[in-house]
Amino acid sequence: MSKQQIIAKNGPKPGGAYSPGLRVGDFIFVSGQTPTDPATGKIVGETIEEQTTQTIENLKAILEAGGATLADVVKVSAHLTDLSLFQRYNQVYATYFPDPKPTRTTVGSQLLGFMVEIDAIAYVGKE
Repeated sequence: MSKQQIIAKNGPKPGGAYSPGLRVGDFIFVSGQTPTDPATGKIVGETIEEQTTQTIENLKAILEAGGATLADVVKVSAHLTDLSLFQRYNQVYATYFPDPKPTRTTVGSQLLGFMVEIDAIAYVGKE
């Protein structure tokens, strides 16, 4: 099966040797997104709520560039620098993903200069 790279015109540019998104068959895989402003490349927000919002907006931009929406997401992996921020992160997260919510794993991680990173898998095939 071939891979099609997805790069959002209004999304963040890769900060390393990876694709922001790939479509493979009926699935879209989105690399870990951070709270980076696509226009400036700088981290957005001082709070977990602000950073979660920007991170999900970046995820959303890549999904949309690939023809998907947050409603198509079936699996999310999230990394938080401080798991005590989980409830505050979760309140923002819950407003973006419609029911049924995607499956999710959330772990504590050392991140470089930001509080949250999120990657996702979306299914865009026929039901």
